[in-house]
Amino acid sequence: MAQDARRARARTAVDPARQAAYDALRAVEIDDAYLNLVLPRLLSERGLSGRDAGFATELAAGTARLQGSYDAILDTLARGGAAGLQPAVRAALRLGSHQLLSMRVPSHAAVGTTVELVRADVGERPVRLVNAVLRRVGDQDLAGWLDQVAPDRQSDPVGAFAVRHSHPRWIVEAFRDVLDDAAVLQLLVADNVAPAVTLVARPGLAAPTGDGIRPGRWSAYAGILEAGDPGSLAEVRDGRLGVQDEGSQLMALAVADADVEGPDARWLDLCAGPGGKAALLTGLARERGATLIANERRPHRATLVRSGLRGYGPPATVVCSDGLRPPWKAETFDRVIVDAPCTGLGALRRRPESRWRRTPDDVAALVPVQTALLDSALDATRPGGVVGYVTCSPHAAETRGVVDAVVGARDDVREEDARPLLPTVTDLGEGPHVQLWPHVHGTDAMFLAVLRRR
Repeated sequence: MAQDARRARARTAVDPARQAAYDALRAVEIDDAYLNLVLPRLLSERGLSGRDAGFATELAAGTARLQGSYDAILDTLARGGAAGLQPAVRAALRLGSHQLLSMRVPSHAAVGTTVELVRADVGERPVRLVNAVLRRVGDQDLAGWLDQVAPDRQSDPVGAFAVRHSHPRWIVEAFRDVLDDAAVLQLLVADNVAPAVTLVARPGLAAPTGDGIRPGRWSAYAGILEAGDPGSLAEVRDGRLGVQDEGSQLMALAVADADVEGPDARWLDLCAGPGGKAALLTGLARERGATLIANERRPHRATLVRSGLRGYGPPATVVCSDGLRPPWKAETFDRVIVDAPCTGLGALRRRPESRWRRTPDDVAALVPVQTALLDSALDATRPGGVVGYVTCSPHAAETRGVVDAVVGARDDVREEDARPLLPTVTDLGEGPHVQLWPHVHGTDAMFLAVLRRR
């Protein structure tokens, strides 16, 4: 009874913003929830907005981004290391560490509120451990801890990057395969900066302007929301505006602008979910007298595509079918985009917890699917038509590896220079593909290759 009373008192001792952040991280840690889905739901359910919502978001997302660095510190302070801790306790210690080391939260508040979170959720047994570990964490600043726990930069540069900038070793290695170390450092830093909310205006339905919205850097359809919840905008609720990274917009615009030999009336988005590119392409197609079929294999994602197209009303066409066994005949389409399922390593700044979920095995499993989908897209395209192969990953195996394998195995395809299709964008490299970067372009790390059927 006494313990129950202490737990009840603890539940009232923590402010709602910290409680929401902890509950979100606990769901990510224990239930494999997605932070970008669970946290907004919790904030809405609990009526948190303004500064409270902002604090909770920084607390949860910042903790998820820097989890690797915090775990390296906890490894030195907790018996059995971070991995040996009870999952809920581990989530709480990361949360407390973020407040102590990366936010301007007084030590007594960071430690005290984290202790109460654990007491209310787990019980009394781990309270002393949490209190003792966090007091040790607060003994020095983050730079001091990283100097203590990170590998030496000369003898283990990958390990140093991984711990100091909170990325798994294998991801750092993948980045080093395509960038020099100076650029890798810039990319890792950029991945740990929360991106602005980028809006997209649906062609023919809205403009990317309005109070609190400034123009995007590259896309004529992009607007940057300077503050607030995009869901509060009427244009977002009714489908005239959407939320879409500017790099993702550029991929759709490039595919729409590629030259097509002959008619240009039938467009296909082969892997359309969740629907951002499909909505942008639908608007562009209608302006040009073309039609787009948005195909998505998974029913729940097809529902998201339909929602994204709601601003256009009928006859927007969403098909739920396997892109490897499609219902249409070969050589049906003039223009195809295949935004293949990928590891998402290009969007780590937006989905910070995903860096800790993905493994090299995911790459090995995805590459054959990506290769098959690109082949299917080419089979669906008539001679003279074009295919845009897109991934939100800069991993060499998912990008150049897939394109080179497909082009090398077919005699009816040639790759074309994609860079002229992004005329407003600078620093596009040597081509023929396009690779955008967070640290260069301020976008997700989107890849595009343009292939023409012969």
